[in-house]
Amino acid sequence: MDLTPDPLSIQVRKALRTALAAVPVLPGVHGAPVADGGRGPTRTVLDELGVADFERPAFVGGLDLGLTAGVLVSEELGRAACGNSYRADAMAADVGCPAGGVALAGLETLPTGRGVTATPGAHGWELTGTVTLDDPDPALLLVPVTTGSAGPVLVAVPRDAAGVSVQGGCWPPVVRFEATPVATGDVIGELDHALAGPLARARLRQAAYLLGIADGAHRIAVEYTGFRRQFGTRLRDLPAVSFPLARAMVALRATRAAVYRGAWMVDNEPDAVGTEPIMALAMAAETARDVVRLSMQSCGVRAMTAELGLHRYFRLAAAESARYGDPAALWRTVGVDAVRAARRAAAGTEVPTAATTAA
Repeated sequence: MDLTPDPLSIQVRKALRTALAAVPVLPGVHGAPVADGGRGPTRTVLDELGVADFERPAFVGGLDLGLTAGVLVSEELGRAACGNSYRADAMAADVGCPAGGVALAGLETLPTGRGVTATPGAHGWELTGTVTLDDPDPALLLVPVTTGSAGPVLVAVPRDAAGVSVQGGCWPPVVRFEATPVATGDVIGELDHALAGPLARARLRQAAYLLGIADGAHRIAVEYTGFRRQFGTRLRDLPAVSFPLARAMVALRATRAAVYRGAWMVDNEPDAVGTEPIMALAMAAETARDVVRLSMQSCGVRAMTAELGLHRYFRLAAAESARYGDPAALWRTVGVDAVRAARRAAAGTEVPTAATTAA
Protein backbone atom coordinates (compact mmCIF):
# COMPACT_ATOMS: atom_id res chain seq x y z
CA MET A 1 0.00 0.00 0.00
CA ASP A 2 1.44 3.35 -1.10
CA LEU A 3 1.08 5.91 1.69
CA THR A 4 2.04 8.83 -0.55
CA PRO A 5 -0.92 11.26 -0.85
CA ASP A 6 -2.63 10.87 -4.21
CA PRO A 7 -2.97 14.28 -5.96
CA LEU A 8 -6.27 13.21 -7.54
CA SER A 9 -7.70 12.19 -4.17
CA ILE A 10 -6.63 15.53 -2.71
CA GLN A 11 -8.46 17.40 -5.46
CA VAL A 12 -11.59 15.26 -5.12
CA ARG A 13 -11.60 15.74 -1.36
CA LYS A 14 -11.21 19.49 -1.71
CA ALA A 15 -14.06 19.69 -4.24
CA LEU A 16 -16.35 17.60 -2.05
CA ARG A 17 -15.52 19.57 1.07
CA THR A 18 -16.20 22.89 -0.64
CA ALA A 19 -19.48 21.74 -2.16
CA LEU A 20 -20.78 20.08 1.01
CA ALA A 21 -20.01 23.19 3.06
CA ALA A 22 -22.80 24.94 1.16
CA VAL A 23 -25.41 22.26 1.90
CA PRO A 24 -28.11 23.66 4.21
CA VAL A 25 -28.26 21.97 7.60
CA LEU A 26 -31.10 21.21 9.98
CA PRO A 27 -30.26 23.33 13.03
CA GLY A 28 -32.95 21.98 15.34
CA VAL A 29 -31.86 19.92 18.32
CA HIS A 30 -34.94 17.70 17.97
CA GLY A 31 -36.14 15.58 15.10
CA ALA A 32 -33.96 14.26 12.30
CA PRO A 33 -30.42 15.73 12.36
CA VAL A 34 -30.04 15.43 8.56
CA ALA A 35 -32.16 15.26 5.44
CA ASP A 36 -31.36 11.74 4.31
CA GLY A 37 -32.11 9.63 1.28
CA GLY A 38 -32.12 10.07 -2.46
CA ARG A 39 -34.08 13.33 -2.29
CA GLY A 40 -31.80 14.90 0.31
CA PRO A 41 -29.74 18.02 -0.44
CA THR A 42 -26.52 16.04 -0.89
CA ARG A 43 -27.94 14.33 -3.97
CA THR A 44 -27.55 17.51 -6.05
CA VAL A 45 -23.96 17.96 -4.89
CA LEU A 46 -22.97 14.39 -5.69
CA ASP A 47 -24.66 14.49 -9.08
CA GLU A 48 -22.92 17.73 -10.05
CA LEU A 49 -19.53 16.22 -9.19
CA GLY A 50 -20.30 12.98 -11.03
CA VAL A 51 -19.66 10.88 -7.93
CA ALA A 52 -21.65 7.94 -9.32
CA ASP A 53 -18.89 7.39 -11.88
CA PHE A 54 -16.02 7.25 -9.38
CA GLU A 55 -16.27 3.53 -8.59
CA ARG A 56 -17.88 2.48 -11.87
CA PRO A 57 -15.56 0.39 -14.08
CA ALA A 58 -14.07 2.01 -17.17
CA PHE A 59 -15.67 -0.51 -19.54
CA VAL A 60 -19.13 0.84 -18.63
CA GLY A 61 -18.11 4.47 -18.85
CA GLY A 62 -16.93 5.05 -15.29
CA LEU A 63 -13.70 6.51 -13.96
CA ASP A 64 -12.62 3.21 -12.34
CA LEU A 65 -11.15 4.91 -9.26
CA GLY A 66 -11.99 1.93 -7.08
CA LEU A 67 -13.50 1.61 -3.64
CA THR A 68 -10.92 4.05 -2.27
CA ALA A 69 -12.78 6.87 -4.02
CA GLY A 70 -16.09 5.67 -2.58
CA VAL A 71 -14.59 5.59 0.88
CA LEU A 72 -13.35 9.15 0.41
CA VAL A 73 -16.83 10.33 -0.61
CA SER A 74 -18.40 8.63 2.41
CA GLU A 75 -15.87 10.16 4.79
CA GLU A 76 -16.54 13.68 3.54
CA LEU A 77 -20.30 13.20 3.86
CA GLY A 78 -19.82 12.20 7.48
CA ARG A 79 -17.38 15.02 8.17
CA ALA A 80 -19.97 17.55 6.97
CA ALA A 81 -22.69 15.83 9.06
CA CYS A 82 -24.75 15.34 5.92
CA GLY A 83 -27.19 12.60 5.08
CA ASN A 84 -25.68 9.71 3.14
CA SER A 85 -27.37 9.54 -0.25
CA TYR A 86 -24.38 7.68 -1.70
CA ARG A 87 -24.29 4.29 0.02
CA ALA A 88 -27.56 2.86 -1.31
CA ASP A 89 -26.80 3.67 -4.94
CA ALA A 90 -23.23 2.39 -4.57
CA MET A 91 -24.39 -0.95 -3.16
CA ALA A 92 -27.11 -1.21 -5.80
CA ALA A 93 -24.43 -0.78 -8.47
CA ASP A 94 -22.31 -3.48 -6.82
CA VAL A 95 -25.14 -6.03 -7.00
CA GLY A 96 -26.29 -5.03 -10.47
CA CYS A 97 -29.48 -3.28 -9.40
CA PRO A 98 -30.53 -0.06 -11.15
CA ALA A 99 -29.70 2.98 -9.02
CA GLY A 100 -32.17 5.70 -8.19
CA GLY A 101 -34.80 5.52 -5.50
CA VAL A 102 -33.05 2.59 -3.83
CA ALA A 103 -32.89 2.31 -0.04
CA LEU A 104 -31.07 -0.13 2.24
CA ALA A 105 -33.15 -1.67 5.00
CA GLY A 106 -32.22 -3.92 7.88
CA LEU A 107 -28.44 -3.90 7.56
CA GLU A 108 -28.23 -3.30 11.32
CA THR A 109 -29.20 -6.96 11.79
CA LEU A 110 -25.98 -8.22 10.21
CA PRO A 111 -23.89 -10.30 10.63
CA THR A 112 -26.71 -12.54 11.89
CA GLY A 113 -29.23 -11.50 9.25
CA ARG A 114 -32.23 -12.20 11.52
CA GLY A 115 -34.01 -8.88 11.44
CA VAL A 116 -36.58 -10.02 8.88
CA THR A 117 -38.03 -13.52 9.08
CA ALA A 118 -38.47 -15.31 5.75
CA THR A 119 -41.20 -17.95 5.91
CA PRO A 120 -41.43 -20.35 2.94
CA GLY A 121 -44.47 -19.63 0.81
CA ALA A 122 -46.10 -20.92 -2.37
CA HIS A 123 -43.72 -19.20 -4.79
CA GLY A 124 -40.89 -18.06 -2.52
CA TRP A 125 -41.06 -16.50 0.93
CA GLU A 126 -43.11 -14.17 3.07
CA LEU A 127 -41.18 -11.49 4.95
CA THR A 128 -42.12 -10.39 8.45
CA GLY A 129 -40.30 -7.95 10.72
CA THR A 130 -39.43 -4.32 11.41
CA VAL A 131 -36.04 -2.81 10.53
CA THR A 132 -34.48 0.61 10.01
CA LEU A 133 -34.33 2.33 6.65
CA ASP A 134 -31.96 4.95 5.25
CA ASP A 135 -34.48 6.77 3.05
CA PRO A 136 -37.96 7.88 4.18
CA ASP A 137 -39.33 7.86 0.63
CA PRO A 138 -37.80 4.93 -1.31
CA ALA A 139 -39.02 3.25 -4.48
CA LEU A 140 -37.18 -0.03 -3.96
CA LEU A 141 -35.92 -1.65 -0.77
CA LEU A 142 -32.84 -3.87 -0.58
CA VAL A 143 -33.27 -6.13 2.44
CA PRO A 144 -30.90 -8.80 3.84
CA VAL A 145 -32.74 -11.94 4.88
CA THR A 146 -31.79 -15.48 5.84
CA THR A 147 -33.77 -17.94 3.76
CA GLY A 148 -32.17 -21.19 4.94
CA SER A 149 -28.95 -22.67 6.28
CA ALA A 150 -26.83 -20.50 3.98
CA GLY A 151 -25.76 -16.95 4.74
CA PRO A 152 -28.02 -13.93 4.24
CA VAL A 153 -29.09 -12.87 0.76
CA LEU A 154 -30.15 -9.47 -0.52
CA VAL A 155 -33.78 -9.28 -1.64
CA ALA A 156 -35.33 -6.47 -3.69
CA VAL A 157 -38.78 -5.44 -2.41
CA PRO A 158 -40.83 -2.70 -4.13
CA ARG A 159 -42.11 0.07 -1.88
CA ASP A 160 -45.69 -0.63 -2.95
CA ALA A 161 -45.51 -4.40 -2.33
CA ALA A 162 -48.19 -5.98 -0.17
CA GLY A 163 -47.56 -5.69 3.55
CA VAL A 164 -44.89 -2.97 3.29
CA SER A 165 -45.37 0.12 5.45
CA VAL A 166 -42.75 2.83 5.87
CA GLN A 167 -42.81 5.04 8.95
CA GLY A 168 -40.91 8.19 8.10
CA GLY A 169 -41.99 10.30 11.04
CA CYS A 170 -39.24 8.91 13.27
CA TRP A 171 -35.50 9.00 12.79
CA PRO A 172 -34.04 6.86 11.50
CA PRO A 173 -37.14 5.82 9.55
CA VAL A 174 -38.30 2.21 9.79
CA VAL A 175 -40.07 -0.20 7.47
CA ARG A 176 -42.44 -2.95 8.55
CA PHE A 177 -43.08 -6.13 6.61
CA GLU A 178 -46.26 -8.09 7.28
CA ALA A 179 -46.34 -11.32 5.24
CA THR A 180 -44.78 -9.49 2.29
CA PRO A 181 -44.44 -11.96 -0.60
CA VAL A 182 -41.10 -12.23 -2.44
CA ALA A 183 -40.12 -14.71 -5.12
CA THR A 184 -36.81 -16.43 -5.75
CA GLY A 185 -36.31 -14.05 -8.65
CA ASP A 186 -36.24 -11.14 -6.22
CA VAL A 187 -32.98 -12.39 -4.71
CA ILE A 188 -30.27 -10.25 -6.27
CA GLY A 189 -27.17 -11.60 -4.56
CA GLU A 190 -25.53 -13.31 -1.60
CA LEU A 191 -23.82 -11.19 1.00
CA ASP A 192 -21.25 -13.02 3.09
CA HIS A 193 -19.45 -15.38 0.75
CA ALA A 194 -17.27 -12.96 -1.24
CA LEU A 195 -14.31 -11.47 0.62
CA ALA A 196 -14.39 -8.34 -1.53
CA GLY A 197 -18.07 -8.54 -2.44
CA PRO A 198 -20.90 -6.02 -2.07
CA LEU A 199 -21.22 -6.39 1.72
CA ALA A 200 -17.50 -5.92 2.32
CA ARG A 201 -17.53 -2.81 0.14
CA ALA A 202 -20.64 -1.45 1.87
CA ARG A 203 -19.06 -2.00 5.28
CA LEU A 204 -15.98 -0.02 4.32
CA ARG A 205 -18.09 2.86 2.99
CA GLN A 206 -20.03 2.90 6.25
CA ALA A 207 -16.78 2.76 8.24
CA ALA A 208 -15.56 5.81 6.33
CA TYR A 209 -18.85 7.62 6.99
CA LEU A 210 -18.44 6.99 10.72
CA LEU A 211 -14.81 8.11 10.53
CA GLY A 212 -15.98 11.36 8.95
CA ILE A 213 -18.59 11.89 11.68
CA ALA A 214 -15.92 11.48 14.36
CA ASP A 215 -13.47 13.73 12.51
CA GLY A 216 -16.05 16.47 12.02
CA ALA A 217 -17.03 16.49 15.68
CA HIS A 218 -13.39 16.51 16.77
CA ARG A 219 -12.65 19.43 14.45
CA ILE A 220 -15.45 21.52 16.02
CA ALA A 221 -14.23 20.67 19.54
CA VAL A 222 -10.63 21.63 18.74
CA GLU A 223 -11.71 24.93 17.19
CA TYR A 224 -14.06 25.83 20.02
CA THR A 225 -11.63 24.98 22.82
CA GLY A 226 -9.01 27.02 20.97
CA PHE A 227 -10.78 30.33 21.54
CA ARG A 228 -13.02 29.63 24.53
CA ARG A 229 -11.29 30.89 27.68
CA GLN A 230 -11.75 29.59 31.21
CA PHE A 231 -9.71 30.27 34.36
CA GLY A 232 -7.70 32.89 32.46
CA THR A 233 -6.54 30.56 29.66
CA ARG A 234 -7.82 28.76 26.58
CA LEU A 235 -9.66 25.51 27.26
CA ARG A 236 -7.33 23.73 24.86
CA ASP A 237 -4.35 24.71 27.00
CA LEU A 238 -5.72 22.86 30.02
CA PRO A 239 -4.33 19.31 30.26
CA ALA A 240 -7.71 17.92 31.24
CA VAL A 241 -9.03 19.07 27.85
CA SER A 242 -6.00 18.87 25.57
CA PHE A 243 -4.84 15.35 26.49
CA PRO A 244 -8.16 13.63 25.70
CA LEU A 245 -8.42 15.57 22.44
CA ALA A 246 -4.90 14.46 21.52
CA ARG A 247 -5.77 10.82 22.28
CA ALA A 248 -8.85 11.22 20.10
CA MET A 249 -6.62 12.39 17.25
CA VAL A 250 -4.53 9.23 17.60
CA ALA A 251 -7.71 7.12 17.47
CA LEU A 252 -8.87 8.97 14.36
CA ARG A 253 -5.59 8.38 12.55
CA ALA A 254 -5.53 4.70 13.48
CA THR A 255 -9.11 4.29 12.29
CA ARG A 256 -8.40 6.12 9.04
CA ALA A 257 -5.46 3.79 8.40
CA ALA A 258 -7.66 0.73 8.98
CA VAL A 259 -10.44 2.00 6.71
CA TYR A 260 -8.22 2.99 3.80
CA ARG A 261 -6.10 -0.14 4.13
CA GLY A 262 -9.27 -2.22 3.83
CA ALA A 263 -10.35 -0.26 0.75
CA TRP A 264 -6.91 -0.62 -0.80
CA MET A 265 -6.97 -4.38 -0.23
CA VAL A 266 -10.40 -4.69 -1.87
CA ASP A 267 -9.08 -2.79 -4.89
CA ASN A 268 -5.67 -4.45 -5.17
CA GLU A 269 -5.58 -7.72 -3.19
CA PRO A 270 -9.18 -9.00 -3.08
CA ASP A 271 -8.11 -12.57 -2.30
CA ALA A 272 -6.40 -11.47 0.91
CA VAL A 273 -9.13 -9.20 2.30
CA GLY A 274 -10.33 -11.54 5.06
CA THR A 275 -12.07 -9.75 7.92
CA GLU A 276 -10.46 -6.35 7.24
CA PRO A 277 -13.79 -4.67 6.32
CA ILE A 278 -15.47 -6.02 9.46
CA MET A 279 -12.59 -4.86 11.67
CA ALA A 280 -12.58 -1.42 10.03
CA LEU A 281 -16.34 -1.03 10.57
CA ALA A 282 -16.23 -2.15 14.21
CA MET A 283 -13.27 0.12 14.90
CA ALA A 284 -14.89 3.10 13.18
CA ALA A 285 -18.15 2.59 15.09
CA GLU A 286 -16.36 2.61 18.43
CA THR A 287 -14.20 5.57 17.42
CA ALA A 288 -17.26 7.57 16.38
CA ARG A 289 -19.01 6.91 19.68
CA ASP A 290 -15.96 7.73 21.80
CA VAL A 291 -14.72 10.78 19.89
CA VAL A 292 -18.13 12.39 19.50
CA ARG A 293 -18.87 11.90 23.21
CA LEU A 294 -15.50 13.42 24.13
CA SER A 295 -16.10 16.35 21.78
CA MET A 296 -19.45 17.04 23.44
CA GLN A 297 -17.84 16.94 26.88
CA SER A 298 -15.02 19.28 25.79
CA CYS A 299 -17.46 21.95 24.61
CA GLY A 300 -19.73 21.80 27.65
CA VAL A 301 -23.35 22.88 27.55
CA ARG A 302 -22.99 24.65 24.19
CA ALA A 303 -22.55 21.25 22.57
CA MET A 304 -26.21 20.54 23.34
CA THR A 305 -27.45 23.68 21.60
CA ALA A 306 -27.67 24.68 17.95
CA GLU A 307 -24.73 27.08 18.36
CA LEU A 308 -21.94 24.62 17.45
CA GLY A 309 -23.87 21.97 15.58
CA LEU A 310 -22.26 19.18 17.59
CA HIS A 311 -25.65 17.75 18.43
CA ARG A 312 -26.03 16.63 14.82
CA TYR A 313 -22.81 14.57 15.02
CA PHE A 314 -23.90 13.10 18.34
CA ARG A 315 -27.26 11.93 17.01
CA LEU A 316 -25.69 10.69 13.78
CA ALA A 317 -23.13 8.66 15.69
CA ALA A 318 -25.83 7.14 17.89
CA ALA A 319 -27.77 5.85 14.89
CA GLU A 320 -25.05 5.19 12.34
CA SER A 321 -22.65 3.30 14.63
CA ALA A 322 -25.00 0.32 14.69
CA ARG A 323 -26.64 0.64 11.26
CA TYR A 324 -24.45 -2.08 9.73
CA GLY A 325 -24.35 -4.29 12.80
CA ASP A 326 -23.53 -3.87 16.48
CA PRO A 327 -19.76 -3.44 16.99
CA ALA A 328 -19.69 -6.22 19.60
CA ALA A 329 -21.24 -8.66 17.11
CA LEU A 330 -18.76 -7.58 14.46
CA TRP A 331 -15.81 -8.13 16.81
CA ARG A 332 -17.16 -11.58 17.66
CA THR A 333 -17.15 -12.42 13.96
CA VAL A 334 -13.53 -11.29 13.72
CA GLY A 335 -12.64 -13.34 16.79
CA VAL A 336 -14.29 -16.48 15.45
CA ASP A 337 -12.38 -16.14 12.20
CA ALA A 338 -9.09 -15.62 14.07
CA VAL A 339 -9.66 -18.72 16.22
CA ARG A 340 -10.58 -20.76 13.15
CA ALA A 341 -7.44 -19.61 11.34
CA ALA A 342 -5.28 -20.42 14.37
CA ARG A 343 -6.74 -23.91 14.60
CA ARG A 344 -6.14 -24.52 10.92
CA ALA A 345 -2.55 -23.34 11.27
CA ALA A 346 -2.02 -25.56 14.31
CA ALA A 347 -3.48 -28.56 12.51
CA GLY A 348 -1.15 -28.00 9.59
CA THR A 349 1.96 -28.03 11.79
CA GLU A 350 1.13 -31.17 13.76
CA VAL A 351 3.01 -34.35 12.92
CA PRO A 352 0.61 -37.09 11.71
CA THR A 353 0.12 -39.94 14.18
CA ALA A 354 0.99 -42.62 11.62
CA ALA A 355 4.29 -40.98 10.81
CA THR A 356 5.18 -40.74 14.50
CA THR A 357 4.43 -44.41 15.06
CA ALA A 358 6.52 -45.48 12.04
CA ALA A 359 9.51 -43.59 13.33
